[in-house]
Amino acid sequence: MTSPSPQAEPQPQNANVGWAWLLFSSLFEITFALSTEATDGFTKLGPSLLTVAAASCGIFTLSMALKTVDVGVGYTVWAGIGGVGTVVFGTLIYDEPMTIWKVLAFILIIGGALGLRISDTVAAKKQAAAAETTSAPAAQPVG
Repeated sequence: MTSPSPQAEPQPQNANVGWAWLLFSSLFEITFALSTEATDGFTKLGPSLLTVAAASCGIFTLSMALKTVDVGVGYTVWAGIGGVGTVVFGTLIYDEPMTIWKVLAFILIIGGALGLRISDTVAAKKQAAAAETTSAPAAQPVG
């Protein structure tokens, strides 16, 4: 059994796995940001270890996502989810203020992330259709 080459076209189910990795990675990004606040300048051992572990796991899982998700889309969505999640949980955990401007910004960020996801899906479908057209045998003339 041979492993697929790095240039192999991603299959639709693989793209969904990539997006799952991306969402999972975003949770590590949120944990990283929130635990960094708790380190008190990396003077507290527990939060400092959590910060390093979350950052490492976040980068690893992001790299898994980027096997099938375009880097520009993946990183943008990862940072957007991380930013929104950090503000939401920062409000809940650290009593940071929530303003209408933050909520409006969330709506824009989430809308942008959804738009990128949709554009990724549309591009994958077009690419799959083009691959089917080029790999289909040409019809033989009946004569």
